[in-house]
Amino acid sequence: MSRYQPAQIEPRWQQHWEDQKTFRAVEDPSKPKFYTLCMFPYPSGSGLHVGHPESYTAIDIVARYKRMCGFSVLNPMGFDSFGLAAERAAVREGRHPAEITRENIANFRHQLRRLGFAFDWGREVSTHEPDYYKWTQWIFLKLHEQGLAYLAEVPVNWCPAQGTVLANEEVVDGRYVETGDPVERRMMKQWMLRITAYAERLIDDLEGLDWPDGVLEMQRQWIGRSEGAEVHFSVEGAAGEGQRFTVYTTRPDTLFGVTYAVLAPEHALVGQITTPERRAEVEAYVSAARNRSDMDRQVAAEKEKTGVWTGAFAINPVNGARVPIWVADYVLATYGTGAIMAVPAHDERDHAFAKRFGLPIIEVIQAPAGFDVQAAAFTGEGPAVNSGAYSGMASAAFKKLITAWLEERGLGAKKVNYKLRDWLFSRQRYWGEPFPVVHGADGRIHTVPESQLPVELPHIDEYRPTADGRPPLARASDWLQTDIAGEPVERETNTMPQWAGSCWYYLRYMDPQNTEQAFAPDKVAYWRNVDLYIGGVEHAVLHLLYARFWHKVLYDCGLVPTKEPFQRLFNQGMILAYAFREAGGKYHHPDTVEQRPGQAVTITSAWSLGPVETDWYVKGTETPVEQKLGKMGKSLNNSVDPLDVVAMYGADTLRIYEMFMGPLEQVKPWQTSGCEGVFRFLSRVWRLFVDEDSDQLRPLPEASPKPVKKAVAAVLKECAEGFEALKFNTPISKMMELVNTCAGTPPARPDAEAFILALSPYAPHLAEELWQRLGHAESLAAHPWPTYNPADLIDDTVTYAIQVQGKLRGSVELPRDLGKDEVLAAVRAHPSVQKYLEGVSIKKEVFVPGKLVNLVTG
Repeated sequence: MSRYQPAQIEPRWQQHWEDQKTFRAVEDPSKPKFYTLCMFPYPSGSGLHVGHPESYTAIDIVARYKRMCGFSVLNPMGFDSFGLAAERAAVREGRHPAEITRENIANFRHQLRRLGFAFDWGREVSTHEPDYYKWTQWIFLKLHEQGLAYLAEVPVNWCPAQGTVLANEEVVDGRYVETGDPVERRMMKQWMLRITAYAERLIDDLEGLDWPDGVLEMQRQWIGRSEGAEVHFSVEGAAGEGQRFTVYTTRPDTLFGVTYAVLAPEHALVGQITTPERRAEVEAYVSAARNRSDMDRQVAAEKEKTGVWTGAFAINPVNGARVPIWVADYVLATYGTGAIMAVPAHDERDHAFAKRFGLPIIEVIQAPAGFDVQAAAFTGEGPAVNSGAYSGMASAAFKKLITAWLEERGLGAKKVNYKLRDWLFSRQRYWGEPFPVVHGADGRIHTVPESQLPVELPHIDEYRPTADGRPPLARASDWLQTDIAGEPVERETNTMPQWAGSCWYYLRYMDPQNTEQAFAPDKVAYWRNVDLYIGGVEHAVLHLLYARFWHKVLYDCGLVPTKEPFQRLFNQGMILAYAFREAGGKYHHPDTVEQRPGQAVTITSAWSLGPVETDWYVKGTETPVEQKLGKMGKSLNNSVDPLDVVAMYGADTLRIYEMFMGPLEQVKPWQTSGCEGVFRFLSRVWRLFVDEDSDQLRPLPEASPKPVKKAVAAVLKECAEGFEALKFNTPISKMMELVNTCAGTPPARPDAEAFILALSPYAPHLAEELWQRLGHAESLAAHPWPTYNPADLIDDTVTYAIQVQGKLRGSVELPRDLGKDEVLAAVRAHPSVQKYLEGVSIKKEVFVPGKLVNLVTG
């Protein structure tokens, strides 16, 4: 081998690392620990694209650096392998999802290994394997023991075509976002997790976490803590005599401005209080609302308010006013009490509804001069008006007094509320974790004894619901019927959601081979929690929230030593790619199109449906295509397989290019051609140390020139600072500057080794090869991180600006250690100032050490 040939170098070192178990994590009490983790992938059939390695490379760089800094490092990888996508593929292909999943995992594993990541593959987990989900079921039993898992009849989003319940986030405009299938609302018995019991701690414990501000705020908003009061409204009239409903409000200071009340369509009182003449209209409205998801209803309400009057009235508890009771779908039964008091003068949503239906608007908080509450709601605070004895009082004081008044009379109470709802934990799917519970003939629920875990997923060949609408597991008749202590029982046929396995996988990595425990106490006591977690911002809410909830439950059970699972979180920016699409909608891969400057035509955009000009064409045809930057995806025909890039340039090139594209957190466009410059850089590094004619190590000088020593020190400084701050692009620039400074001559051995060690987290294969050629028998992976002398960063010379009469006339480079008199003498003798000193005398010499000399003449 003479030229830099990654195809020969990289497989050899990957095999060496595997054979030697170089990256095996060890619980070493003599070393500090560092746990790095990237969010594990779902093993889809399309495999990894070049966007995936971005976070893996960043984690890998930090893991390698921390290992060299003396830490015992845990850097694992696994697969989030349950989920609906594999079940859909099984239906399409007529194969079992386990078979499809095994194939996909093998492909992912091959891709990841070929990229040279320093994962401890001995700790690999897959959430679909029984030896993993045994412990997912065990944690569910812990939740059940704590009273945090329960069955409830709840309104759900039912997709008949998929035969399963969907989360609110999966339904838009009454259809499943993935497939477009229609979705309807049904009441169903579902397993729920009482995450609301942890709402306060889930907010409070965000303090002290090193997470992006945006993610912290999204968590707070999702949990939605607010302080206010519950207020009881009685229903007027014979039909509602003795009945009342409760509302929650953060603005009890606006109670005197209530002009109507609204119940959710599902509220139990709706059918009881609706008057006969209003019943038909109300029932039609309720029926239509029940077929829409909560999220769909909220989104629609932003566009246009809808609702119907029940014909009934409520009594305002603070002033006895009659207020009409309406039904509207923007009020949700699943949020708060399912009823609201409406104050249109001081709430934008209520204002829009009141204007739409001609309801009164009464100002009770004084708006600024010139502000008309009939035209818009004033949502700020201020002195009360039109509020009886409370008029003139400031909002804060009014809230306390009116809440106390309500409490004294049994009409309300102070209340802390959370927007967070309990977690709907059932799915009517096959490819998920079975619940470790059974149902007796008498309706009682029994948990499966721990000794009988795992409750294994039975093999079935049909993954759709049964003819009578039961989940697919009901087809496994032999598995379905069992007994507990001799009593015939039936297994639960729902499965857990895909979130379940990802809620605790970081803990299983600590002790993945343990068959007796989910994780041994000594293992979790050593690794504690994740020090650095990198993943996409799309998981900023649900995955992180659910994992934090489970972790806190385990903490309360005395099973983990920390309150939080992930100490530091970082969201990498997405890597985008150009998609190319014909007017008719067909996508073309970027490799199959070409740009023809000067041949632009106008076509109808398949995206915007309007006219667009383009000079891109399908190669070898006259078919124009439109170009658009966006996500990579199989459906867009614009995915780039990382192994295709590796085949052209090598894994080290791909790793460095992804880190060199820009700051890790920024969104960046992919350009395969951009790898060319990085490959040239690595080729120059190779030639710096290896003679391409003889394939031998080039002779190293006894000492490095000062500029080279300075460049090496700059590399080490930028790497150490960059790795800690997750800023990876600047160190690469410094390495390129170092190679330029060397000008084809390698540094002396100490500097050469320091450079190769600094390069190794980015380009581990090339670094290992050069390290070996320098005479080292052992891998550099555990070699101590190199140090540098800060003095090497300081130049031996300094440039002085020369001024005459305050005007710049030149500059001179002088030794840094020259004294004032020597510097002034050199400046006076410098050719650039001689002509300005002819025939004049120097009256004053201004000397600023290391910066400038100003000669004042007269």
